Amino acid sequence: MAITDKLSILVVEDEEAIRTGLADVLVYHGYAVETADNGAEGLTLACSGRFDLLLLDVMLPERSGFDICEAVRERDAAQPIILLTARVSDEDIVHGLRLGADDYVAKPFSIEQLLLRIAAVLRRSDAGRSAARTIALTDDGHYLDTDNLCGDTPAGKDQRFTRREMALLSYLHAHRERPVPREELLSKVWGYERGLALETRTVDIHIAKLRRKLEADPRSPVLLTTIRGAGYRLPGP
Repeated sequence: MAITDKLSILVVEDEEAIRTGLADVLVYHGYAVETADNGAEGLTLACSGRFDLLLLDVMLPERSGFDICEAVRERDAAQPIILLTARVSDEDIVHGLRLGADDYVAKPFSIEQLLLRIAAVLRRSDAGRSAARTIALTDDGHYLDTDNLCGDTPAGKDQRFTRREMALLSYLHAHRERPVPREELLSKVWGYERGLALETRTVDIHIAKLRRKLEADPRSPVLLTTIRGAGYRLPGP
């Protein structure tokens, strides 16, 4: 929930120039902002449930952004989280998204791109709160509970999903008659404008994560499939 009538953002960043610069820009664009300069304080604030979005640097003193992300996800599967990171290896990006981050922004970044990603994550958060239904995955009883962000899948019972993962699955299921291209998913699920020159592997990483939660054998997917040259597909009964 917002701490004022404005959408609220917590910025956890140990570099003062970046922290104050981000706070100034976000306030200028109409957000209510609180900041923390270390991971311990950031963790306490992040777990308070008072913010519409968490903007977390990965490399922090005392507790890392990964630690904060993981702790928040244990309490709240729907809290929007964006990681800021100078560590742009696939391993680091995958680790952050596996912990439940909605998106990541690599340093150095343009303010314009960061604002676009913040707006996109917040839009999806609003849309996600209005969806409440059950999706049948197979004819033999496997399902997704989009309201409670959980499901019974061939990979196992009581699988837990982040809000973003469920939004992605819901969109694919709603368009199950065809493969959905990556660009369309970035537009409709992540909220990015079509045609933006964004270098991101977010869709691919989320698909890989979801296969581990959905498929009996993630290496040979039968539910969440890739149609070469066309996109991804989640057929349903």
